[in-house]
Amino acid sequence: MGKYFGTDGFRGEANVGLTADHAFKVGRFLGWYFCELKRRAGVDEPARVVIGKDTRRSSYMFEYALVGGLTASGADAYLLHVTTTPSVAYIAKTDDFDCGIMISASHNPYYDNGIKLINSNGEKMDEETIALIEDYIDGKVTAFGLDIAEPPYATREKIGRTVDYVAGRNRYIGYLISLGIYSFRGVKVGLDCANGSSWNIAKSVFDALGAKTYLIGAEPDGTNINNGVGSTHIESLQKLVVEKGLDIGFAYDGDADRCLCVDEKGNVVTGDHILYVYSKYMKDRGKLLTNTVVTTVMSNFGLYKALDEYGIGYAKTAVGDKYVYEYMQKNGCRLGGEQSGHIIFTKYASTGDGILTSLKMMEVMLASKKKMSELCEGFTVYPQLLENVRVKDKAAAMNDPDVLEAVKKAEDEIGDAGRVLVRESGTEPLVRVMAEAETEETCKKLVSGIVEVIKKKGHAL
Repeated sequence: MGKYFGTDGFRGEANVGLTADHAFKVGRFLGWYFCELKRRAGVDEPARVVIGKDTRRSSYMFEYALVGGLTASGADAYLLHVTTTPSVAYIAKTDDFDCGIMISASHNPYYDNGIKLINSNGEKMDEETIALIEDYIDGKVTAFGLDIAEPPYATREKIGRTVDYVAGRNRYIGYLISLGIYSFRGVKVGLDCANGSSWNIAKSVFDALGAKTYLIGAEPDGTNINNGVGSTHIESLQKLVVEKGLDIGFAYDGDADRCLCVDEKGNVVTGDHILYVYSKYMKDRGKLLTNTVVTTVMSNFGLYKALDEYGIGYAKTAVGDKYVYEYMQKNGCRLGGEQSGHIIFTKYASTGDGILTSLKMMEVMLASKKKMSELCEGFTVYPQLLENVRVKDKAAAMNDPDVLEAVKKAEDEIGDAGRVLVRESGTEPLVRVMAEAETEETCKKLVSGIVEVIKKKGHAL
């Protein structure tokens, strides 16, 4: 993990942890770097970079700063304006851009923001290029075998230009509509757009396919993104579905790369449920290549029990859709995702796509002529307890022999009837202790036994 760019981009409070100057420098380096790559390949054309943003007030500031840096270095910046992360990935790949940039802090509050970098294949940018950007921000970059204190500014006709590219966003909407193989006519659908990127896209797609749509979280004002709505506040959608008697509801996060559902009874359908429902649908049709669903270590134990009973295999990766996608690409898997709702369908997209996910859930419902609650039958969610312990030194706590012994004791005690997971946080001085079992009492017993040892050995703050 980089100094500035984590598994999901460069993120921080706007003009505190992530400033307009940072954005300008990111643009300066990317513009110069990709122009230089073209020059060295004998291509006398400017680099082309596509940019999207969410609805945060600071997104405009970062957009303009990035554009200033890109064009100053000779690259052309194409603006999708307010759009989703998966749309930037789609357009970067299909319209032959050198790279894409999404300005968003996903599910974070409005005062945070972030810069996500996407390569020409619509995937997250490679670590080597990100490392060069971070070095440049720190004033010590070496690229192409040269020490570059400051990339040269473009001059005269080499200065880049800015292009309004809303047509790209519209083409992405058309692509989503093309994936709707059934008419949604007669289906009442709730859409919670989190006052974020999907507010002007999701309804267009569902309306075009014939659904009767009911919207919440579709009045962004720059400061209300994810505020009481969206996939992190699913209770708002639950209330809408029950009160209006809807057939299904879908909730997105700020940049719409994740989706959670609410069934017709008002029950939450998590990312694990979505993986269960769609993997069965694929397997029944002979489409589940490698017969494997890719999950993270945070997926519920009940998902694995349910997949076992249906004869579907699974893999577990580290937390982060980046790691899920990497495993899927390496092993030829078609379906993977996270409990949080980042679901990846590699046949259709190179990243998690909330609106695409909701379309695929609609497809299963219409093809099977079943309600979502019926499709989720067979998957029993195990009680889960997670306790975060703030520690002085994560490595010391994780490698303490007595802590390791406590973890092994808990694992032996639960056996095949649940699981125990102890891991360190990637961003905070925390050790996360989690247990899943058939009862909450068992979870409490397993977690408290490990936490007690961590504290007893003096690791806790």
